[in-house]
Amino acid sequence: MSPHTLHVWMESPIKVQNAGLFISRGDAMHPTRTIDSHELILVVQGELDMWEGDQVFHLVAGSTLHLWPGRTHGSTKPMPPDLRFYWIHFDVPEGRPERARREVDRRSAVDVPQHSHMPRPDALERLFRFFLTEQETGILRPSSANMLMLLMLFEVGQQALETAETATTNAVATWAHNYIRMNFDRGITAGKVAEALGYNLDYLGRIFRETYHCTLTEAIHRRRIQKACEYLLNSELTISQIAGRCGFRNPDYFRRIFRSAMQVTPGEYRQENLRVHIITH
Repeated sequence: MSPHTLHVWMESPIKVQNAGLFISRGDAMHPTRTIDSHELILVVQGELDMWEGDQVFHLVAGSTLHLWPGRTHGSTKPMPPDLRFYWIHFDVPEGRPERARREVDRRSAVDVPQHSHMPRPDALERLFRFFLTEQETGILRPSSANMLMLLMLFEVGQQALETAETATTNAVATWAHNYIRMNFDRGITAGKVAEALGYNLDYLGRIFRETYHCTLTEAIHRRRIQKACEYLLNSELTISQIAGRCGFRNPDYFRRIFRSAMQVTPGEYRQENLRVHIITH
């Protein structure tokens, strides 16, 4: 695990100190300091530029930052007048609770990244607002405060996990897309694409549809038809030769797929576009 990632278990005896909403009046620098507690920041408006140790962070609306106890931090530039961010200080005892050491369900733990951008910051902001309202009215009990803090950390960690998973699936879908573009003429199938990339066919097919809104087989056909159109317009190859060069073993199957995609046969497509070519020149 990264030394900058906070690992939190549901059983972690978190203890909240205090919280607030910072509203910048412009040009002030965040103090350079070393504190003995953790701090979680959520920017809701404007931009905040911070550093901790040898790391530099740029935060915009929706960004979170976790600052560690015992590590010096400060701002790298004056805070703009439109800046607003929530902050909260808390303690997390070192080590894991006894139940965690007995290998409990991993789903009861979450990794909180030091810096993240939340796709749904409203959820965390609502927790902050509720915390501050209860704190100001004086009815916030320590146990409730600690539970709210735990929910905040889990919200940050869960959204970061979802973002990472989305980035991974998008990358896998892109690999599949590029593989099809490079190997469409080799008689590939959806199953062969999955095998070549080392993924389960159902899994790869699902994330490919989510990303490109078509099946792997449809993507293969689209790439082949696209290349077939180029051959029909820019070569004197026969229909059978074009079918072979585009990965179709059966010319009749090629004609059927082409007609379904283009609403005309390969021969008609060539003739119609040849006629346009002659007229325009």
